[in-house]
Amino acid sequence: MVFDFTSMAENKTYNRIKAVLAEKGRTNIWLAEELGKNKTTVSKWCTNDVQPPIETLFKIADVLEVDVRELLVSNVKKG
Repeated sequence: MVFDFTSMAENKTYNRIKAVLAEKGRTNIWLAEELGKNKTTVSKWCTNDVQPPIETLFKIADVLEVDVRELLVSNVKKG
């Protein structure tokens, strides 16, 4: 049996890639081209259907010129 640990629970948001792209005025197609990735793969990251590997998350941060932490949803609940 094979498990896909990159796929997360439905309706759960783990990353902010789509939001950061919007803040930067960029599209997921642009990001796919910059990273040399399939646009469908990047689209799945943007909709949180699948999460990118941690190494790729760092590459995304570099391309978008942001701190990698800006690409993640905080796990700390606000008070």
